[in-house]
Amino acid sequence: MWFLYIIEKRKKFYTGITTDLENRLHQHGNPPLLYKETFQNKHQAARRERQIKGFSRAKKQDLIKGFIK
Repeated sequence: MWFLYIIEKRKKFYTGITTDLENRLHQHGNPPLLYKETFQNKHQAARRERQIKGFSRAKKQDLIKGFIK
């Protein structure tokens, strides 16, 4: 299983993918997880990552708000 995640580092959103979310967050210094999605394979996760990286900050904030509710 692959995870797409969004965290905030240095006042910027960071979007990434991994198979080990807990370890990856640890590598980032354990920031709060703002958003995540799960995927069956790397191709799907990478495609969604590219899509989200193209979003404006406002659109990413809307995505995060929907996840946190």
